Amino acid sequence: MERIAVIDDDDSIRLSVVNNLGLEGYEVVTASNGEEGVTLIEEKQPNLIVLDVMMPKKDGLQVCKEIRGKGISTPLILLTARSAEVDKVLGLELGADDYLAKPFGMLELVARIKALLRRHQKTLEVESVEFSDVIVDFKAYKAERNHAALELSAREYRLLKYLVSKKGNVVTRDELLDEVWGYNSYPSTRTVDNHIARLRQKIEHNVEDPKHIVTVHGVGYKFVA
Repeated sequence: MERIAVIDDDDSIRLSVVNNLGLEGYEVVTASNGEEGVTLIEEKQPNLIVLDVMMPKKDGLQVCKEIRGKGISTPLILLTARSAEVDKVLGLELGADDYLAKPFGMLELVARIKALLRRHQKTLEVESVEFSDVIVDFKAYKAERNHAALELSAREYRLLKYLVSKKGNVVTRDELLDEVWGYNSYPSTRTVDNHIARLRQKIEHNVEDPKHIVTVHGVGYKFVA
């Protein structure tokens, strides 16, 4: 049975999510503030986290940053206010995998959870990769190049991990948007190109002639070890 952690200070939302996810066959554990949420995640080790942004003691963005900093890569859906565009973007950059604006429909939340668990399962077996002078530990969110620390964002870790999981196969931009960003996170495939460009600057010796993240013109990208 997969375990879902729901961290939200709204009692009615927690109860509704617990009841609906229980009917879907999930085990649900809950916390009502950010501090309790971090402890819950560390102790219960859920398969997925549903995390509200606006909470007392420690907000959702702080929780997201803290757990990602500890190397906890559990899939995470952020609950935001409908108008909080900054929270959505910042949350995704801090390591959230998807977001859902309040008020939301329970059927949509369940669908997002199922989709995110499927995406995570596809790349779960990829824990690390070594190529050229680069070593990346996806589980611990640590990377180095030529024995020096390499700074990658949470999004860059997930983008590289997905490409590595498909090593040698072409991955389209739309697939990357669906699998790495989530279905509604960013509307444009140009976002993928921009992130690929930044990632190449960090891991390629020559960004004009990349050897590891290769462009397949008219289709997408593929990772070559």
